[in-house]
Amino acid sequence: MTANGILQITIFFLAVLALTKPLGVFMTRVFAGERTFLHPVLRPLERLCYKLGGVNPEVDQRWTQYAGSLLAFSVFSAVLLYALQRLQGYLPLNPMGFGTLHPPAGAVAMTPDLAFNNAVSFTTNTNWQNYPGEATLSYLVQMLGLTMHNFTSAAAGMAIAVALIRGFVRQQANGIGNFWADLVRSTVYILLPLSVLLALFFCSQGVIQNFKPYTQATTLEGKTQVIAQGPVASQEAIKMLGTNGGGFFNANSAHPFENPTPFTNFIQLLCIFAIPAGLTYVFGEMAGDTRQGWAIFAAMSVLFLAGVFVLYPAEQAGNPVLSKFGIQSAVTANQPGGNMEGKEVRFGIAASALFATVTTDASCGAVNAMHDSLTPLGGLVPLFNMQTGEVIFGGVGAGLYGMLLFAILAVFIAGLMVGRTPEYLGKKIEGKEVKMAMIALIATSAAILAFSGASTVIQFAKSSYWNPTLGPAIANLNNGGPHGFGEVLYLFTSSAANNGSAFGGINGNAPWYNLTGGLTMLVGRFLFILPLLAAAGSLAAKKRVPVTSGTLPTHGPLFVGLLVGTVVIVSALTFFPALSLGPIVEHYLMQSGRLF
Repeated sequence: MTANGILQITIFFLAVLALTKPLGVFMTRVFAGERTFLHPVLRPLERLCYKLGGVNPEVDQRWTQYAGSLLAFSVFSAVLLYALQRLQGYLPLNPMGFGTLHPPAGAVAMTPDLAFNNAVSFTTNTNWQNYPGEATLSYLVQMLGLTMHNFTSAAAGMAIAVALIRGFVRQQANGIGNFWADLVRSTVYILLPLSVLLALFFCSQGVIQNFKPYTQATTLEGKTQVIAQGPVASQEAIKMLGTNGGGFFNANSAHPFENPTPFTNFIQLLCIFAIPAGLTYVFGEMAGDTRQGWAIFAAMSVLFLAGVFVLYPAEQAGNPVLSKFGIQSAVTANQPGGNMEGKEVRFGIAASALFATVTTDASCGAVNAMHDSLTPLGGLVPLFNMQTGEVIFGGVGAGLYGMLLFAILAVFIAGLMVGRTPEYLGKKIEGKEVKMAMIALIATSAAILAFSGASTVIQFAKSSYWNPTLGPAIANLNNGGPHGFGEVLYLFTSSAANNGSAFGGINGNAPWYNLTGGLTMLVGRFLFILPLLAAAGSLAAKKRVPVTSGTLPTHGPLFVGLLVGTVVIVSALTFFPALSLGPIVEHYLMQSGRLF
């Protein structure tokens, strides 16, 4: 590692820390329905949304009604996006003719299975893309379909987090809030104004925003090159703020039209963590004890720093195999300058390692370097980050409600050790809450492991539709051995964690991966959320119990350590065998001179 790289990471973390309280205070007022400095301008828009939707924001919903509203909205959103993709050839703002009878050369067809995968992906805030955006979707679908879902899926995640907080802080209550009010307020007062400001900033830095047809240029060699463009800055803003990650271009934030400078790279990183970090303060404010929120923030920070300071030195050390061929660095004794394969020179190793850690800590999935080119230990960090359940700050809302799930498990384990009924924020954690937490964890883990295992062994009969000759996994991999298995494991881990990043060596645009990946995204989103909403409803109906000398303090270093340990141990016990077959064994084979 270098002093410059460590300084970059330190400045980033301090910037996140500085934003946490002011953003958290503002969001607390928004979700409480209190007046803010934006109300004179945006309150009419909020009222219009309620009027058009026929919603009374004052109605307090039970957890079943809240969950029903979420599911109904998600189904409608997914069907709308599926229809937009399949009909894009007949819709306006399609200057390149995608989806028409005569699409441009190199265009990717939006088949039914691909449209299903993408509709589910953007509805669940996963934003996994089995296609190059600039060669597949029209401007209308990019804006009305993808960008709209970037707002609503993020807002839905924030709504679920706030509903779970209400479950902890309310007493003998039947309801946990109003889904439609939480959805609208998240969008109107938080995501929309921040996205407008951020889009204007990106435009000022060189991120493009236009509706022009793609430009054809002649290279110095006399070849013709097509330069894709479009409404990028507007999508880029909510892509980062909403921890969505789906890029306009296939290269995502490694593309200079999406991320032109180190300054935009830093701001994009900051946007990924800003709202998830602020929500930890919202938790403390709504609980009436900000120390509770800072304890959650501290646990997330410990896990974040541990990850980045494993990934960064692994990439800086580079590949020891290269030294065997006389290519050696006086600094690392391995690869000169570290592992720069798959990285942008304008960002370098430190910023790329930080980006890979942040984007997989959060359920973002945006990338400024190719994760498939990371060293084995470097690739292990993004995988493990996602396998924790994306609780290391996590997605907007998703990180907080995921970490609160682990908080339930942590106090339950502590209660077992001391022989007391576990409590958290004055609420007794009993059988129902623990069962709901376990259902959420088991469902997502089972989807990852079952589909990863099946994809490496299953065989299909030859047909023109499936067309596998060696099985879906083998036929769609660019690498063999443990790295190839890591590509499959990464695909389903990213899908279940609603992340969307990928080991790019795998071709996911096949019916098997489109369908199983889509199912995994649905499990990772809704079989995680629904049990937590049930737990929120149960908690809201309970009384608070008084604090006694035997109550475990949940705001100090002891609880932070217990929470971090619970996250690491549960994740490690679940996924260590699979990781051993992938990046761990690949690391030892690399040390012995074998590459894949």
